Amino acid sequence: MEMPSFSQRDHSVSAVPDSQETPDGSEAQTAARPEGAGMLKFARSDRFQAELRRRVEEYFRKSGRRQRDCPQMYLKTAIIFAWFLASYILLAFVATAWWQAVPLSLSLGLAVAAIGFNIQHDGGHGAYSNHPWINKLMALCVDLVGGSSYIWHWKHNITHHTFVNITGHDSDIDLGFFARLTPHQARLRIHRFQHWYMWPLYGVTATKWQFFDDFWNILTGRIGNYPFPRPRGWNLAAFLGGKAFFFSMAIGIPLLMHAWWVVLIYYTVTSCLLGLVLGVVFQLAHCVEEADFPLPESDSGRIETTWAEHQVQTTVDFSRRSRIAAWLLGGLNFQIVHHIDSDLHHGSAARRCSFGRVRSGD
Repeated sequence: MEMPSFSQRDHSVSAVPDSQETPDGSEAQTAARPEGAGMLKFARSDRFQAELRRRVEEYFRKSGRRQRDCPQMYLKTAIIFAWFLASYILLAFVATAWWQAVPLSLSLGLAVAAIGFNIQHDGGHGAYSNHPWINKLMALCVDLVGGSSYIWHWKHNITHHTFVNITGHDSDIDLGFFARLTPHQARLRIHRFQHWYMWPLYGVTATKWQFFDDFWNILTGRIGNYPFPRPRGWNLAAFLGGKAFFFSMAIGIPLLMHAWWVVLIYYTVTSCLLGLVLGVVFQLAHCVEEADFPLPESDSGRIETTWAEHQVQTTVDFSRRSRIAAWLLGGLNFQIVHHIDSDLHHGSAARRCSFGRVRSGD
């Protein structure tokens, strides 16, 4: 089973099952709801998304800048991988004292996060290159650090990017009874303390993802409330091969060099920092006061806004003036523009300035 292909424009909508949107966005955007729940529909497209598309295309045409295959991104990829390999090699083969191992573990955790935010994320969205095989290769980076590019595609590209912050549809805002992230989820007494206990729980996010979530998703054939096709053929081989590679790198090779309890300690340090960074970045973009949590109409399943307006209302930018955050996070601090134009390379200035002018009514 091959991953469904994306168009180079507005794939966040066109890749959704049962989408009825035409390339010019003139039809209602429709997506399958969880089984037995009918259909979820967005209002018809309006001038906002069309004008944004026009200005982005105009910018690239006049500036001569590339939308993908940017030399700067290939250099950035080399720097991040060098950072990752240096941290791993020094931690696994050179460090002999805790004061060496702790900072190296933290460095490794940040390097893995940078691989995900920058390289894998752009590749998974078809934003890294104009060549599908390069995008596929970059997306597979997440398999090497314990995730699954196949499951990420369905969970992130399909359900999250389409149903952002819609309770019961966006599995990223469903943490079960552990936390209440939307006003439409059940309120439990324990939730009054979630601003305290969720911090350490964010730390185990990466470990849970690497050792449990992906396997459970494939076993059940579901992501949240949505069924998805289990991987087959090369996709299954990539999943199994990626897990085998990760377990060897994270556990197997270090056990040849160190005692089991040493490996456990520094894997935990690395994984906890990774999970904390992933959790905080997501929360800043979607689970703050400025973000909306709309619900579809109960009888028709219709969202009252267009898909593009929905993205603006449910995502939030943060640290917009920080070049360090933009570099490390792959531009995800400009979250609104990412959700509107996720198939453009994250370093593109056009994604920011064009969107800002459209919002201001220029």
